[in-house]
Order: sequence, then C-alpha cells, then structure tokens
Amino acid sequence: MPLFRKKADPITARKKELDSQVSALEAQINQLNSKLERSRSHPRVRSTARPQAPTVVAPPAPPPREPVFEQLDYQRSKVQSEIESSPEQYNDLGVRKYDIMGAFRRLQNHLRGTPTANPKLVSYLAAGSIKGLRPLRYEKRIARNRFIFLSIFFALILWGVVIAMLKGR
Repeated sequence: MPLFRKKADPITARKKELDSQVSALEAQINQLNSKLERSRSHPRVRSTARPQAPTVVAPPAPPPREPVFEQLDYQRSKVQSEIESSPEQYNDLGVRKYDIMGAFRRLQNHLRGTPTANPKLVSYLAAGSIKGLRPLRYEKRIARNRFIFLSIFFALILWGVVIAMLKGR
C-alpha cells in the first residue's frame, strides 16, 4: 500500500551525483598536483646557447581570490506606507480616525508575520542543504503523521465518552 511508503528523495540522489563528481575532480586535481611536483623536482637547467643567462623560473601563481560576501542589512527599518500615515487619517483635534480597512490590513500583517530577512537561508533550510538539519518535507511528514494519530486518538476518546453516556441512560 503506497500510503505509508517513503517517497524517493530527489535531493539525496542529486547529492550522490554531485559527490561522485566532486571525488572525480579531486582525483584529477591530485593527479595534476603530482605532475606539477614531478616537474618542479627536476633541477633547473641553464640554456646552453647562453651560459650566463638566468635560470628559467615559472611565473608566480596569481594570488587567491578573495571570497565574495553577500551584503545583508539586518537592521533595515520598515517604512510605513503612505496610506497609514497620511494627514487625511486624522481629524481636526489630531486624533486618528477609525479606519476599518487599515485595521484589517494591520491584522493581516500581524497574522502573516514579518518577511524573512534572508530568503536564501530559508530555501537552504527547506531543501535540507545545511548539515545537521532535517529537510522541511521530512518535518512536515512527521507533523502530518502526528496530526493524523492524535485526531484518531481523540475521535476514539470522544466515541468512548458518547457510548458511556448512552449506556448510562
């Protein structure tokens, strides 16, 4: 019965493919490094055409690139919309008028929650790309199974209470 069978995880399959590619690249890097070391181990030879010429030295390797860091502004101030702070919202005494649509919008924003400061981190957490954290789909499956189990459990308790009440009559 496929209801309780675990679904195939495409991210794990892709991770295995990428790991095999990384290991192949590492082997190739090691092979090239060993060739480079063998070429460096030979003595440097002067030119026979010009005996006083300097030895030939390989050009220096370029300096390693600096890592690129993403600029994150966690202290961003939230600018209120012009609708909420317009002068039409206040009466002659400076008291704010009651605005039904504004109250509804504030309630929606309160229930919706704040937007994420780092959406890239959220996508990493959802995919399970950070080591040590479970993927979001796995957590959802656990929560769904827990909900189904507790629903059945409470339905059985309710059924038992109803039967006990009917027998008591």
